[in-house]
Amino acid sequence: MGETPWTIERICEALGSPDLAQRFLAEINRAPAHEILAVFAKWERIAANTLAAVDRARNLAEYDERGEQLPGEWIDATHRILDETGAARGAA
Repeated sequence: MGETPWTIERICEALGSPDLAQRFLAEINRAPAHEILAVFAKWERIAANTLAAVDRARNLAEYDERGEQLPGEWIDATHRILDETGAARGAA
């Protein structure tokens, strides 16, 4: 059985945030007809990346629950991420 096809509803659910879903819906509704597929594809990628990140996080949580060290080399990027998200919020 193949993967469930992406729909507007599925993208909204995969985004996991009512604010992001609302942003997606607003963008897709305001897009001119010739841009709708590009807008849809952009948000499809965002939704797919979100689901992949959730899967990776769940996988890592399993290691943590077992008390095992997380696989891979980890670099603390907290400050960089906070700076980038703060800049992105300021631009929005």
